Amino acid sequence: MPPRREGLNVGVANGEWGESVAVEYLRRGGFEIIDRNAHPVKRDGRLEIDIVAWEGRSDTMVFVEVKQHARLSPYARRLRSVDRRKRCNLRRACNAWRRVNRWRGACRFDVIEIYGVPGCGKPIVDHVAGVGLFAAPGRFVKWN
Repeated sequence: MPPRREGLNVGVANGEWGESVAVEYLRRGGFEIIDRNAHPVKRDGRLEIDIVAWEGRSDTMVFVEVKQHARLSPYARRLRSVDRRKRCNLRRACNAWRRVNRWRGACRFDVIEIYGVPGCGKPIVDHVAGVGLFAAPGRFVKWN
C-alpha cells in the first residue's frame, strides 16, 4: 500500500480557490464580507455557510453558497450541484446564523458558480442572486 500523502486534496484546494474568487468578486461589487465558512452550530459540521456578506445598497444580509467547477459545460444546468440535502442544510444553517446573531433584518440567498481552476486563466463567475431560500425574513420557500 503506498504511503498516504498529507495535505489538501485537489477538490478542497479548488473549492477554497473558488471561494477566494467569489469573495473578491463580491468585494468589487460593493459587498462587505461579514464571515467566511461560518459554522453557526458548532456541534453539526454539515451546517456551513460559505460566505456571509452585507449589501449596503439594499440593506440586506446575503448568504452565499459557492460552487466551483473545472469547466463550463453546455449540458449542465445552473444550480444543479446544489441538491435537496444541501438545500435543507443551507436553510438550517442560515436560520441558525440569524438566530445566533439575532438578525431580524432583510436577507437573501445567492449562489455563485465559479468555472475554472487555479493557474489556468481568468475564471468565469456566474452570480445567481435571490435563489428562493427565503420568502421574507424568517420564512422559507421552495427552491426555484
